[in-house]
Amino acid sequence: MIKIDLITGFLGSGKTTFIKKYAKYLIGKGEKIGILENDFGAVNVDMMLLQELQGDNCNIETVAGACDADCHKRRFKTKLIAMAMSGYDRVIIEPSGIFDTDEFFDTLREEPLDRWYESGNVIAIADSRLEEDLSENSQYLLTSQIANAGTIILSRVQETSPEIVSRTVSHIRKSLENFNRKNSPDNIIIKDWNEFSENDFEKISVCGYVKADFTKRFSAGNYSSVYFMNSKISVDELKQKADKIFKDKNCGNVFRIKGFIFENDRWFEINATEKNISVSDIRNGQEIIIIIGENLVKENISKYI
Repeated sequence: MIKIDLITGFLGSGKTTFIKKYAKYLIGKGEKIGILENDFGAVNVDMMLLQELQGDNCNIETVAGACDADCHKRRFKTKLIAMAMSGYDRVIIEPSGIFDTDEFFDTLREEPLDRWYESGNVIAIADSRLEEDLSENSQYLLTSQIANAGTIILSRVQETSPEIVSRTVSHIRKSLENFNRKNSPDNIIIKDWNEFSENDFEKISVCGYVKADFTKRFSAGNYSSVYFMNSKISVDELKQKADKIFKDKNCGNVFRIKGFIFENDRWFEINATEKNISVSDIRNGQEIIIIIGENLVKENISKYI
């Protein structure tokens, strides 16, 4: 059977960056892998960020997330059926940061997927500078994503003070207690990803998952994304405007701004949360800026972009 891993985590936690490293490790071991990307929006930016992995032993597929829940589930299942015919040793799924983890397990129990796939690992990525003041729905979503994780990996540890890391770990442990994980988990990895060894990745690749029971109350109704195509904006301008968008509550509760900018004959990848904005070179891109959050007001966001 094909092993299938779920890499989950809230918006902007660093899932795509981790998958780059994890996939390279698996490919180096000789595994043939498929990566299934599901972005919350009409344009899949994260798929473009993984293009360097594409090759004989790695293929990248996508499921469009801009549809209702039933439509998305059908697309998800159809894509997995097609991927089962491709001879993969392992399939890695990167869902949107707005994702109900139960969908993963429920889908794998359906025929014919239950004959072809076996649940491998649930790996949760959490920003070491985790926002404490989350809405009730966002807090539920965050916790449901990490509740089933065989391992929880903190991102950006090297950029974060020990005090803030400790506060984030306490937040995670307290959240898990509300999901009947009464014992404090010992499966939280606090380490600079650039220092991960072969042994670290080996442990992650066999971490499995945890069964967790909790009251179902997820609703994606308040989450949305807005996007702007062909915006002629410089990197410096976007940095300034992103900061204003995050602070302006008339725009809604903005979680993440991401996309690509073409400037001086080069492509730049933009990835911003309220606490951090990163800019990096990328081989190819598409002129698009995507804003994701709760109760977004496109008219007000449009004043900035």
